[in-house]
Amino acid sequence: MTSEDSNNSNISKHKLKTTITKVEPDKIITRGYNQEELIENLSFAEMIYLILRGKLPKKEEGEILNHILVSFCDHGVTPPSTQTARIIASSGSPLNNAVGGGLLSFGYHHAGAIEKVMVLFQNAIKSLYISGDSELDDPQITDKALDIVYAGLSRGQKIPGFGHRYHKRDPRARKLVDLVIDKGHLGPHTKLAISIEHLLIEKKGIYLNVDGINGAILSDLGFNPKFGLGLFMIGRLPGLIAHSYEETMDDEEFRRFCDIDDINYEGFENITFKK
Repeated sequence: MTSEDSNNSNISKHKLKTTITKVEPDKIITRGYNQEELIENLSFAEMIYLILRGKLPKKEEGEILNHILVSFCDHGVTPPSTQTARIIASSGSPLNNAVGGGLLSFGYHHAGAIEKVMVLFQNAIKSLYISGDSELDDPQITDKALDIVYAGLSRGQKIPGFGHRYHKRDPRARKLVDLVIDKGHLGPHTKLAISIEHLLIEKKGIYLNVDGINGAILSDLGFNPKFGLGLFMIGRLPGLIAHSYEETMDDEEFRRFCDIDDINYEGFENITFKK
């Protein structure tokens, strides 16, 4: 084998492989479908389902995913991600920097609950032997809900997906429950979430929040938990863009995180410098 043959062999070994999209001159194929046809026939939510799950959604699945994305869209200036985006925008940075900063603010304590909910619910349902058309009060689901609530309360731990720092009853969660029931798409993960909520209302007065119900519905739609944060980011992106743009319309030179009078210095003072 010549050195040229060896180089060509190494190149072929390191070719990037993908099952998502094939690009050719004047032609784009995504998940096996011509993008011209997808542009004409799919909603944005249906396209997201296709590109993430690798198959077309049923009509009601696309509609439910659309409801989820809308529910994520914005929560005012209360989240740290929105505040971060606005602070960056107020400094004169371009829109993409402000929005990027907002997206980078998502983490364990902000938007991280969705993945935790999906892992919790999927592991719980995986351990059961139930059919897709099981009743809401299926004894297996009820018992599993009891196990989860008892384990959480006995350890003094918060169950992810329940309770909200601003809302006693998150209005988005209740609406999403009603929608999946109306569409006849009440799957086992959502049934588990509702069963847990009933117990937490009785014991603590705590209700489902938007992360809890969406983690359950996304699990029923077949999404891997690793997609949880990504789907939240897709839904929240319009809100971050709107807030970043709005901030640039403010006449103030830049937004202050806090003023000097709000800062308490608790370090050392007046240490003698010795070289």
